[in-house]
Amino acid sequence: MTEIRLSEVKKAYGSVDVIHGIDLVVDSGEFCVFVGPSGCGKSTLLRIIAGLEDITSGKVVIDGDTVNTIPASERGLAMVFQSYALYPHMSIYKNMAFGLENSKLPRAEIDERVNSAARMLQLQDYLHRKPKALSGGQRQRVAIGRAIVRDPKAFLFDEPLSNLDAELRVTMRKELAALHADIGGTMIYVTHDQVEAMTLADKIVVLQAGRIEQVGTPLDLYNKPQNVFVAGFIGSPRMNIFDATAEAGESGLILRCGPCAMAVPPIEGLAPGDACSFGIRPEHLDVTENHEADLVASCSLAEQLGGETYLYCDAEGLPQITAHRPGQLSVAEGQEVALRIDRTNLHVFDRNGQTLANGFAG
Repeated sequence: MTEIRLSEVKKAYGSVDVIHGIDLVVDSGEFCVFVGPSGCGKSTLLRIIAGLEDITSGKVVIDGDTVNTIPASERGLAMVFQSYALYPHMSIYKNMAFGLENSKLPRAEIDERVNSAARMLQLQDYLHRKPKALSGGQRQRVAIGRAIVRDPKAFLFDEPLSNLDAELRVTMRKELAALHADIGGTMIYVTHDQVEAMTLADKIVVLQAGRIEQVGTPLDLYNKPQNVFVAGFIGSPRMNIFDATAEAGESGLILRCGPCAMAVPPIEGLAPGDACSFGIRPEHLDVTENHEADLVASCSLAEQLGGETYLYCDAEGLPQITAHRPGQLSVAEGQEVALRIDRTNLHVFDRNGQTLANGFAG
């Protein structure tokens, strides 16, 4: 297995800087996911590791060897693209064996590698078909199989599921997780879909505008975001985030935002009069009685999904509020809903968007 280390990696296209001094270690055998909005630099960073993009400065180190000047073909990495990139005139067997044949491996070894990968990916019955006879999910399996047979130092995935429909994406996520558990290789996976990141990763790297915002396990990022960007990006539906002002309270502070005036304990770095913001995830908004509520809002839409209910509510001076409750909650359009914020899961940010608190003791 392979450790990949980036040190002060920068990339510029002419006078435009797109990667700004990235430091990162992907541990041997780790499933690391790069996630962020379109244009954040995640695919560029993956291509730098693969050797498909030159870096402007810094170092890319694979298993202790600096590979800045090593071409992609000699780095021992396998890349899987979202477009599959299969040869349409070749059989599935030939697509998977092509790179091995070019490397002059013995035929018996090629057969063993291709058949082993085909069994792992449930492609045994399709080896003599052409790509056009396969579904999107099967074609993506072929692309992954072509990477597996090379026995690479690490696998690089560039949004491999983005061309698939929603149901197939879920299936392929399970298959990728099982594949990693089976072969145990180092994998770096790029996606803009934070659900994919949460379900697949050992470690998530959140990127914005060519910089790392936070690195951690999926639940670290979910429970303890370091800033308002990570808080809003990780989680689906996204966290409710409100601009507020801190006021003096009886035993702490009052966070005031429109009709919401919420008492919280003292917060280091936040004083009365300071601008701030606070966030609460939809599942941490309780529907309660008016006398216990932090705010009362009007329901504009209730989505009943059988086992869960999503409420979309409006209150004057606030952005739309999303609440997620288990079970079936009967709320009519236009009905007032009393909402209480769970203080143990409240996130507070300073005027610059940096986290001041991730929850208060109950």
